[in-house]
Amino acid sequence: MKTLSYTADAVATGDGRNGHVRTGDALVDLDLGIPQDLGGAGGHVSNPEQLFAAGYSACFLSALHSVARVQRVKLRDAQVQAKVTISGGGAGFDLAVELVVLMPDVPPETGQELLEAAHRKCPYSRAVAGNIPVTLTHRS
Repeated sequence: MKTLSYTADAVATGDGRNGHVRTGDALVDLDLGIPQDLGGAGGHVSNPEQLFAAGYSACFLSALHSVARVQRVKLRDAQVQAKVTISGGGAGFDLAVELVVLMPDVPPETGQELLEAAHRKCPYSRAVAGNIPVTLTHRS
């Protein structure tokens, strides 16, 4: 099997959370701000947790389709919602993730097996293993 490799790059400017982020190819070019829930102004800006949720949900959905093909399970209109929570305070902040996976017409037992297999395969899941709690939720 051919080894594949890809490197994404992005540069953050400003003071980080109240700044700007732009990828080298300019496909992502966003102002960042601290959410109101964390004491920021909020508004029409993104934040690192949203970007992490977007990447994780897309990567997990790809892993889910991959394991479903191997197990010969048809996925129709599958969706992954990643809920990334940041909490903490003075001593630092921690992240937690809930992946809510919609798999219409997939029985609960089969769905749970697919979720666990995708969790083992997904690079994001492997990267955060042992560092960030991840909850997997299957919805039909």
